[in-house]
Amino acid sequence: MTDRRHFLLTSAAGTAALALPALAQPGGKPIRLVVPYAAGGPIDATARVLAEHVRDTLGTVIVDNRPGGGGNIGADMVAKAAPDGSTLGIAAVATHAINPWLFPRMPYDALRDFTPITQMVRVPNVLVMNAETAARLKIHSLADLIAYAKAHPGKLNYGSGGNGSAGHLAGEMFKQGAGIFAVHIPYNGGNPAQLALLSGQVDFNFDNLATAAPNIRAGKLKALAVTTLRRSPALPDVPPVADTLPGFAIDTWWGLVGPAGMAPELVHKLNAAFTAALRAPEAQARFAALLAEPVPSTPQEFGAFMKAELAKYQRVVKLSGAKVD
Repeated sequence: MTDRRHFLLTSAAGTAALALPALAQPGGKPIRLVVPYAAGGPIDATARVLAEHVRDTLGTVIVDNRPGGGGNIGADMVAKAAPDGSTLGIAAVATHAINPWLFPRMPYDALRDFTPITQMVRVPNVLVMNAETAARLKIHSLADLIAYAKAHPGKLNYGSGGNGSAGHLAGEMFKQGAGIFAVHIPYNGGNPAQLALLSGQVDFNFDNLATAAPNIRAGKLKALAVTTLRRSPALPDVPPVADTLPGFAIDTWWGLVGPAGMAPELVHKLNAAFTAALRAPEAQARFAALLAEPVPSTPQEFGAFMKAELAKYQRVVKLSGAKVD
């Protein structure tokens, strides 16, 4: 009986090991990690950092950039891949929380068509003003900005990278929460919006901290508040918007997902490898250079987080009136 029980246990363990695809073993078939944006940006950079750090446990991971459709093209490739772990992807705030409410037709369901593995990082957004404009208007804090907007209705404007962008949605949330009005001026991307702010064409922006930080340090932009609930280690002297408008939180995040229907054993293996990589000191140092905060999580935590973000942005997108035809 003891020998038979030992045989059954070892057979079950062997079957479970075989159930994990060969790609997840060092030297096996490479894993394709789909990044739904062009190469060179912070999402792409963090994906490549992690691909390097999981090589010893998972084998080769090839980053495959598939931009287009606001991230929908790459995300759809992951949704329609086989759930064997050979194809993974990056889920971002745009692809899995904003786009489902922004686009009239989506090629995938942001919740049902994916298996959450772990959240990867978050990057705060920051409310910034042109430093000369802020000095001229005597705006030194978020409270000053709100007071000025209330005393001068319609005199302020703000720029963003386009209708439905994170900067646009943050601006609309801010206007509603503060009870003010400011004209939204959309640009074709975050870089043109920042150039407009630097040249004084717009009064304030909600920008990605990684993008805005060099000009904040150079004194060209004045940071009034970050959009996370807590202060950012990168700007410890800048308070959160939530200190003035309780509950205000909107930041940029991304994480790792696979297609729906992945085996729990495989999800556990991938989660263990990628969360270890997120905690590795050398990886954290590289994330810090991008002003990105690692936030490793369990699959269940990341799934619940994405569900909550999807619900939050339904209200925010409706409030903004933004649509993509």
